[in-house]
Amino acid sequence: MSPALASQNTAATTRWAEPAKAAGSLTVQSLTGEHEQEVLAFLARRPLHTVIMASYIRDNGLVSPLNRGTFYGCRNNEGSLEGIALIGHTTLIEGNADAVLESFARLAQECQSAHVIMGEQETIARFWNYYAEAGQSLRLACREVLFEQKWPVEVREKVHGLRLATFDDLDMVATVQAEMAFEECGVNPLDTDPEGFRRRCARRIEQGRVWVWVEDGRLIFKADIIAQTPEVKYLEGIWVSPEERGKGYGLRCVSQLSRTLLMESAAVTLLVNEGNKAALALYPRAGYKVRSCYDTIFLQKKR
Repeated sequence: MSPALASQNTAATTRWAEPAKAAGSLTVQSLTGEHEQEVLAFLARRPLHTVIMASYIRDNGLVSPLNRGTFYGCRNNEGSLEGIALIGHTTLIEGNADAVLESFARLAQECQSAHVIMGEQETIARFWNYYAEAGQSLRLACREVLFEQKWPVEVREKVHGLRLATFDDLDMVATVQAEMAFEECGVNPLDTDPEGFRRRCARRIEQGRVWVWVEDGRLIFKADIIAQTPEVKYLEGIWVSPEERGKGYGLRCVSQLSRTLLMESAAVTLLVNEGNKAALALYPRAGYKVRSCYDTIFLQKKR
């Protein structure tokens, strides 16, 4: 695929810290706790596409090592927000103007910990045009389909064993999640950051965001709620044991889990790699609708 296609809050300060970086008439600076409600209101304009950033802020605050990056705001001459970005291990952007994307791209070029850039296809293509010349090299690019589920959801045969994971399930969950990461991007987090990866898996279990189906000590199904807001829950890491595929378990579990999650949020969303034909066929059968196309760019590490 072509690159163009392809803890606690710190105390809030009374002014923005650090010198601003500008593109045209815009000003970009790092955000602090005092901006939290303003930023959440900005992100709430498009909740389906901003659920990950909004969930990080709700879970961790605007400033936290748990975000694995820094939140930046881009303002116009009147001081109104034109864009928000999380720049770090995962870089996410909300903002469509070329000047906004150029400003965030300049900041991203300076990031030493960048691993992946993810967002809507057109936005990422334009961002990459500004970023590529002085940024990290593209290692792998994936096209993904954004699906959304809302009521009503068809009732299917119940999976009585589908439940929230406990710490007793951590080893199974972490192993499967690491295998999925390796299949997706060629990097096994249990090799590169075993303690941090297990800690993140354990935290999701503690938050009640990992669902499993275990029979006789074997993991049959798993799904993670990676991010959530009152409007949207975002799923990742949906997995069915290879030995149990083709039996309808994935469809039943996804449908049941979706019904459960829609009791708390207005929508459930997830991304599917365009090369995963089985998943692309599964989610429409479970009632999911295609909403957008995303590009995910995995970056070469800086030496």
